[in-house]
Amino acid sequence: MLNSKKRQHLLFWSVEILIGATLIYVLSKIGFLFQPVGTFFSTLFIPVLIAGFLYYLLNPVVSLLTERFHFKRILAIALVFILLIVALVLIVVSVIPNLVNQIAQLATNIPSFVSDVESWLYNISQTEWLKKVDVMEELDKFNLSYGSILQNFLSGLSSSLGSIVSTIANAAMIVITAPFILFYMLKDGHKFVPNVEKVLSPKRSSQVSDLMGQLNKTLSNYISGQAIECLFVGTFTFLGYWLIGVDFAFLFGVIAGLANLIPYLGPYFGLLPAVLVTIFNDPFKALLCCIVVLVVQQLDGNIIYPNVIGKSLAIHPLTIIIVLLVAGNLAGLLGIFLGVPFYAICRTIIVFVYKMIQDARSHKDDESKKDSVAKKESL
Repeated sequence: MLNSKKRQHLLFWSVEILIGATLIYVLSKIGFLFQPVGTFFSTLFIPVLIAGFLYYLLNPVVSLLTERFHFKRILAIALVFILLIVALVLIVVSVIPNLVNQIAQLATNIPSFVSDVESWLYNISQTEWLKKVDVMEELDKFNLSYGSILQNFLSGLSSSLGSIVSTIANAAMIVITAPFILFYMLKDGHKFVPNVEKVLSPKRSSQVSDLMGQLNKTLSNYISGQAIECLFVGTFTFLGYWLIGVDFAFLFGVIAGLANLIPYLGPYFGLLPAVLVTIFNDPFKALLCCIVVLVVQQLDGNIIYPNVIGKSLAIHPLTIIIVLLVAGNLAGLLGIFLGVPFYAICRTIIVFVYKMIQDARSHKDDESKKDSVAKKESL
C-alpha cells in the first residue's frame, strides 16, 4: 500500500515536470507570437519606472498635504508638480551647466592626463626589474595620443548617429509620457488596494492587503532612503574633494552619489575616477580622496542608512553581491541598479506566501485536533 502511494506520488511529479518541460519547449518555438507583447512592455518599462520612482518620493508629500493640511488631492498634486518643475528647472539651470563645463574641462585635460600616465610608466620602467622591458614601446602600441582618441571618438559617434537619434526620440517620448503616468499614480494610487479587495473574498482580501502593505513599505523605504543617501554622499563627497583641492570635484561628487545606488560596490566605483585623475600626478591627493570617501561612507553607514532605510531589506551582503553579479549579467547597468529592490520584492512575496501556507496548515491541524477531541468526547 505504501509503495503504491510512493509510486503514484512519483508518477504525479514526473508528469508535472514533463508537462512543464514541454510547455517551455513549445513557448521557445513560438516566441515570435509574444514579440508584440514584449515590445509593449519594453516601451512602457522606462516611463513607468521613472514615474514609480517619483511616485514613492512625492506621494508622502501629497498624503501630508491632504491629511494634515486638508488640501484637495488634485490641488495637492498640482502643488507637488509645481515644486517638482521648479526643482527640475533649478537643476537644469545650476547643476547641468556645471557638469557640462567640468566634463568639457576633463576632456581638454586628457592630453596632460595621458602625459602624466606616460611619465609615471617611464619612471616605473627605470627600476631594475623592469629595465629588460621597453615599457614605452609597449605603450606606443596602444596609440594613446590625443588625436587618435579624438579620431576614434568621432568615428564611433558618426557610426552610431542613427542610434543617437533613436535615443533622443525615446527620451522625448519618456519626458512626455512619464508625467502623465505619475499624475494618475498620485491621483488614483491609493484606490488600487481597495479595488483589489472588492474582487477577492474577505479572507483573501485581507491577506492581499497585508501583502500590498508590506511591498509598499519595502519599496517606499528603499527608494526614499536611496534618494536621501545619494544626495548625502554626493554632497559631502563633493565638499571633501573641494576642500582638499581636487579638480572636477563637483563632477566626481555627482558620480559618487549616483554610484552609491549600487550596494557595497558603489563607493569603490564612485572613488575610481577621482583616484585615476590624481594618483599619477599627486599620489598624496589620491590618498586624501580615499580618506574623504572613507569618512563619508562611515557617516552614511552609521548614521544615514540605519535611520533612513534601517533593516527594511535585511539582505545578507553575500546575497546582495550574488544578486548584483547575476542581475548585471542579465540586464547590464539597469540590472545592477534594480536587482536588489527586485530581489527584495520577490523575497517579500515568497515569505508572505510561505507564511500564509504555514498558517493555513496549522489552522487545518487545529481543526482536525478539535474534531478528533470532539469525537472522543462523544464516544
